[in-house]
Formats: sequence, C-alpha cells, structure tokens
Amino acid sequence: MPKLMATYTVKPAKETPGGYKCLSECDQIKSVTHAPTIYFYPPGKFSIEKAADILRNSLSEALVIFYPLAGRLHSIDGSGRLKLDCNAAGALLVAVESEAKIDDFGDFRPSPEIRALIPCVDYNKPIDELPLLVVQVTKFSCGGLSLGLGISHILVDGLAALDFISEWAKIARGEGPGSPPPFLDRSVFRAPEHLTAPVFDHPEFGPQPLLIGQKDDVEERKNETSVLLLKLSKAQTEKLKEKANEDENVSNGGRPYTRYEAVAGHIWRTACKARQHETNQPTSLLIAVDARNRMEPPLPPMYFGNAVFRITAESTSGELVSKSLGYASGKVRQAKEKVTPEYLQSCLVFVKNQKDVTKFRNFHTVGCSKGAFYGNPVIEITSWARLPIYGADFGWGREIYMGPGGLGYDGKVFLIPEPALDGSFFVAVRLQVRHIDAFHKFIYQDI
Repeated sequence: MPKLMATYTVKPAKETPGGYKCLSECDQIKSVTHAPTIYFYPPGKFSIEKAADILRNSLSEALVIFYPLAGRLHSIDGSGRLKLDCNAAGALLVAVESEAKIDDFGDFRPSPEIRALIPCVDYNKPIDELPLLVVQVTKFSCGGLSLGLGISHILVDGLAALDFISEWAKIARGEGPGSPPPFLDRSVFRAPEHLTAPVFDHPEFGPQPLLIGQKDDVEERKNETSVLLLKLSKAQTEKLKEKANEDENVSNGGRPYTRYEAVAGHIWRTACKARQHETNQPTSLLIAVDARNRMEPPLPPMYFGNAVFRITAESTSGELVSKSLGYASGKVRQAKEKVTPEYLQSCLVFVKNQKDVTKFRNFHTVGCSKGAFYGNPVIEITSWARLPIYGADFGWGREIYMGPGGLGYDGKVFLIPEPALDGSFFVAVRLQVRHIDAFHKFIYQDI
C-alpha cells in the first residue's frame, strides 16, 4: 500500500500581486477539471524526503513568477463564467512512498494505477476552495520516482503548463528562471470590441453528430471504455504520409500532406471502421489548434493561458472508409486552413455572446455524465508533436517517460512524440471496450 509521507500547501516565497484577474473567452470554455500528466524517473540516490524538499522549495520560488497558479477561481454570475483571484492560497504537494516498482506500470498507458499517482481533486467542493495546481511525488521500491501533476485547464493549456514545468525544473536544478518571463496579461486575447457578432459559422461550438437512431448521447456515455497505447514507427508514419500524398489533389500540383495530416486522417478512418458505423453515419474529428502564432499580431512569447481552440472536420464514415487516406487528410487540412486571425476573433466573439459557457466544457473524468460529449461517432485528437514535453529534470536526471495521466472519455486521442523525436509516435486512445480490438487491428493493417 502507498504510504503518505507528507502533505504541503506551497505558497509563493515572496509577496505577489493580488486582486482579481479576468480570464479570456478561450479560458472560459475549458474544463473545470485538472489536466493530468505523469513523469517517471529512473532509480537514483534521492530519498522521498529529499525529493519533496527540492520540489517544495523550488515550487515556492516558481510560484513567485507564475503566481496565478497559487490563486483560486471564483464564479462571477449565472453564466458559468469564472474569474481568477490571485490570493496566493498556494498549490498542493503530496509526498508518497510506494512498494510498487516502475516496471509494474508496463507501457505506461493511462490507467487507474497511473491516475493514482496524481492527487485527486474533490469537485463537489466550492470551486474557490480548489487549488489550481496539485502535485504528487512518489518514491518506488526500485528507487525510481514519479511526478504526477494536475493543472487547472481553465487557467492554462498544454504549452503554458510545460513552460511552467520547464522553469520550475530550472529553479530546482539551481539554474534560476530563464527569460523571457511568462506573459500574464490575458487581455491581449479577448474578443475585439469592434465586433458584436461572430462573422463565421462555428460548428465546433454546436452539437456534435449522434449515432443514427439515437436522439441523445446518454447511452453512449454509459458504455464501458478502455485505453490503448500504441506505437507508430517512423517508417509507418512515413508510409502513411506517402499514401495520403497519392491523392489526386497532390499529384496535380497541390501541397503535399504533412505527417500530422496523414496520421490524423488515418486515426479518424480507423475509428470509424472499428466502430462499425453505417455508411451514412455523420462523424466529426475535433482538432486542437494553437492560436498563438495564428493571431495577428501573434500572442506574446510565453503567453500564460489557454490559446487552443477545437476545430471541426466533418464527413460521413462511409466516405472516409471507402475513399483514400488522402480524402481524410484533405478534410483535416480544410479544417486547419480555415483558422485565420479573423476566424479566431470570431470564435472569441461567439463565446463572449453566450449566456451560458458551461455547455462547452467537458470533463477529464471517465464515465462523467456532465458537460459536452465528444465520444462515438466523434473523435478528438490532441497532438503533442510540437510541444517541449521532454527534459523536466528537477535534479535527478531526465524522465524515462512523460505522458497523459488519464484520458477522460471515449474518442480522446493523444499523439505523443517518442523521446528520440525521430518521427515516431505513441498513440494513446480511449475507446469503448467493444471497439478496442478492432481499432488495434485496423490501425496497423491499413498502413
């Protein structure tokens, strides 16, 4: 049984700016839960007490710079909107010793055992009582360590969270924070005042398709799900790219499809095939698109907040499965290419005009009946291919694995680059149990 060694509330080491800060429209539609990530480290000389002291002291210093993470969220009104109270209430740090060994976690696929290495948050409590950052360091009997983090998704997206973790690790190693500092003013990513209504249609904010014959998603939410962690080698991703680029549009002089467009299209087709949809089943692929460098002007470097929107690619399962991979990749590209500065401004205005923003929020909680549903016949892909996910060395060396600590719902997919960054990927996917074996079969068979 794991043994709880210590629990700390870690506050900033110095006085930090107080008061309330506004959140952007992009923040307001994110999950109120904490995005879970996990790091594993090889056996070393650090005791759990020493590791906890290093993390506690360095986190206290890091929270001076990233002080919003030490605050609390407060509800504003009946619209579901929130504001940030920079009250320096602190982050949660837990130190645990476990009789388990790192090898017990196998391929590190997100599982209940992995999730237990990250502190649980009681979302039945008032939101203004919940820490925005929770951390657990676990020492295993083999001498290895894990670092499990939960960071409020209302506050930051993946890139901002990784910027924080990188700076925290630098402080822990005694190198001090880098530059530039985080950009904390979210007013630069608010809906423009001169626009009173969106100028584009936004299917990503509308209801997603349902299975033919169903009037709601209640039954699909109930179905048992499980997680796969698969690997696509560099040779396999290159072959998918070649297959996608056999498309007529490319052969007639069009721009070749990227590795991401090919892999995303392949995963979408594979999910439709594994789910055994009817030919005319509407389906959508939700793609996470970072707005930082798509805005005009771009958001400032080290922007510390959410800047990722879901964008929708749409088709029918019959078209995706019967046509070439290039067709699916083309749908992915069409969705990405509509994301112009004007489209993003329209997204912000759309959210600003909503009376209730809670309908857009999903939960990182398996089997949750609340919030938006993006399961069968929908799939959502988040790519970490361009994120700096590796190198979080807190003084005990580089991680041997970093990945999501959980996948909250049917149809959720993470593309995770291999540590060698050689063009191969891990594919973490949660699907209904009845679809798992077929997905595993087809994702390789159809390459």
